[in-house]
Amino acid sequence: MSKTKKIAVYGKGGIGKSTTVANLAASFANKGKNVMVVGCDPKADTTRTLCGKRLPTILKTIKENKNPDISDIIFEGYGGVLSTESGGPEPGVGCAGRGVIVAMKLLEKLGVFSENDFDVIIYDVLGDVVCGGFAVPLKEDYADEVYIVSSGEYMSLYAANNISKGIKKLKSNLSGIVCNCKGIKNENEIVDSFAQKIGTKVIGIINRSELIQSSELEAKTVVEKYPDSVESKNYSILADSIWNNDFVSSLNPLDDDEFEDFFKKFIS
Repeated sequence: MSKTKKIAVYGKGGIGKSTTVANLAASFANKGKNVMVVGCDPKADTTRTLCGKRLPTILKTIKENKNPDISDIIFEGYGGVLSTESGGPEPGVGCAGRGVIVAMKLLEKLGVFSENDFDVIIYDVLGDVVCGGFAVPLKEDYADEVYIVSSGEYMSLYAANNISKGIKKLKSNLSGIVCNCKGIKNENEIVDSFAQKIGTKVIGIINRSELIQSSELEAKTVVEKYPDSVESKNYSILADSIWNNDFVSSLNPLDDDEFEDFFKKFIS
């Protein structure tokens, strides 16, 4: 039995984590991998494009049925990808991170991880390392590889730098950065330079595309909707890069002044 790739994907809110995770999972499935995706964001939108609809969340299901079956919380999506969403409280009410903790414990109790021979498990985690709940995939060893999705924009990289501080504190490995391009000047150079500066590397580049957006409007991944597109090929390349990646980072996140000095070099 081969070792399962257990991956946590972090990044600033709205940077494209869910899009990246869903298309990555679809690409792995196309390569014959047995894949599971766990959405850890209270918005519960990670698996929408894999399953064609929003799934009932674990927290909501538990509220209605204290002893749910696996079939109540795990759903099969594109390419046989098993999908679930932790869910969370309404905005401004309760701790969203707590939902992740409850969800993970239930999945473990039901034997989801132990009774399935997964090749890849991907956790889509809200980009907030302040709340302990969002560190659960790393603290409890559910995931052993971390990827940050970032563009070359200031706030996106600032968030990436802060997330890397949390990863270092948890003594986890930042296996790479996915550059989800927004089309700004010198974007690839900025992200690549940042990655090297903090002791990691760029694992893949996804260019801005209307095809990706139009696919999401139909609740599909671009991998499913446009399988022969350049975009689909890029996600396939990213999946291969992650599958073969054994990079071990030596993290050295920047302090705020160092980050400001770094970014100013690219402002013309």
